[in-house]
Amino acid sequence: MTHLATVFGLVVAMNLSAAGTPPARLSRGALEDKIRGGWAGQMIGVAYGAPTEFRWRGQIIEGPIGWSPAQIENALHQDDLYVDMTFVRVLDRIGLDATAAQFGEAFRDSQYDVFHANAAGRRNLLRGIPPPMSGHPKFNLHANDIDFQIEADFIGLMTPGLAQEAIRYADRVGHVMNYGDGVYGGMFVAGMYSAAFTENDPRKIVQAGLAGIPAASQYARVIRDVLQWSGEHPDDWKAVWRRIQDKWDKDDPCPKGALVPYNIDAKLNGAYVAMGLLYGKGDFARTMEVAARCGHDSDCNPSSAGGIVGVMLGYTRIPDQWKAGLPAIADKKFDYTEYSFNEVTRVSLDLALRLIERNGGQAGASEVVIPVQQPQLPPLEQWSPGIPDRRMAARNKAWTWSRHWQSQSNAISTVEAGAEATLRFKGVAVAILGPCASDGGQAEVILDGEKVGVLDAYIGERARENVLWHAYDLKSGDHTLVLRTTGKADPRSKGRLITIQTAITYRAPDRPQP
Repeated sequence: MTHLATVFGLVVAMNLSAAGTPPARLSRGALEDKIRGGWAGQMIGVAYGAPTEFRWRGQIIEGPIGWSPAQIENALHQDDLYVDMTFVRVLDRIGLDATAAQFGEAFRDSQYDVFHANAAGRRNLLRGIPPPMSGHPKFNLHANDIDFQIEADFIGLMTPGLAQEAIRYADRVGHVMNYGDGVYGGMFVAGMYSAAFTENDPRKIVQAGLAGIPAASQYARVIRDVLQWSGEHPDDWKAVWRRIQDKWDKDDPCPKGALVPYNIDAKLNGAYVAMGLLYGKGDFARTMEVAARCGHDSDCNPSSAGGIVGVMLGYTRIPDQWKAGLPAIADKKFDYTEYSFNEVTRVSLDLALRLIERNGGQAGASEVVIPVQQPQLPPLEQWSPGIPDRRMAARNKAWTWSRHWQSQSNAISTVEAGAEATLRFKGVAVAILGPCASDGGQAEVILDGEKVGVLDAYIGERARENVLWHAYDLKSGDHTLVLRTTGKADPRSKGRLITIQTAITYRAPDRPQP
């Protein structure tokens, strides 16, 4: 660092101190140990929870959750880790000023399978829809899903004490595949990681994450409930779980979770991460256990909670029984990446040191001085299509079909031009579901007599999506939807197939959301 940069860093640190936010000082070894602990915590948490993932839906996991050191190898194959590293690679290759478009390009071209908001986001990117619209609900019905929340850990690990930097990067990356509460989930998690470098009280860490998202958001309301109710039931996490269940585990608009007990909503699962931290009270095993036993996405949630407490403790203080299997795989690469555990720790440390210096801190050979930041809230984004109301399978009498459609066991399909399907429904939003595929075709969409768009059933490889078309913000009442096949397709498609399985309709809320 130049003399001028050193002087500037000292001035900034003094100004921060005068403003009531004194700089944090860590040895360089302690900073690296905390980053290593964060990656290790993620790996242990996801491997610990993997056997339970979505097996308990709206239920507390009872009975033993086993662990053996050999389980840690499973972390090398988990999207909780390798998707993060797509974006680490962008920063490593392009630099700290990488744009949302560059993050989107790397995600578009990645080789792993994706689902939910990730799948819709990649599909949009392949169709030429860039961030932030690739994550926007106009094109992505999964906008509130958990995807970015489980991919934001890398941001917190490179922004120690730099809460505002964490928000900036989360805004840039999160809109590749999410919007609103789906983005705030990543901001919340990244903010907790950032705080865990300088704070040892899990409650204050959760509060720090909450301070980085708009107070009026649904996500913030859920976390405030968790904080309040955990104060009322300090020794009974199950009592808080029941209250969260009664108030918030309902009406998930995600097509997979609509009207069935399956909730991949970011804010509900974020509440479980917070509960793990609050009731774990700094104990690594207890933190993961509570986060996992809350159910639903019970590998992602202990992964995030384990990573955050891993930063707070540092790698050396994670109990040996949990990290015993790590040395044997520390130099093995995660699927679809160029990184091993050791290598991603090194790169994350390098990024963190560069960001500390960029923000006026010091990154010396033995000591690091962090200009601790207070977050500046991002703009409020909120969206919901409404309350899931009905599922109407293709054989439901609400549908009528012209000739050229072929009946299958659970769907109706065609490759012919000029085939029409008509759906009569009531509500404020509708989603048409069927498999997107490499041989998908196109159909005109006519809503209440007006052409409103094109249903495109084509999707590239490595994405699993079944939302063929959706619309929201409709006038409450009766509607008629007509799909008319055109015989056309995306130039990359291998065919003209359109398969309709079901429709989901949404109604307006009966009362204001809590």
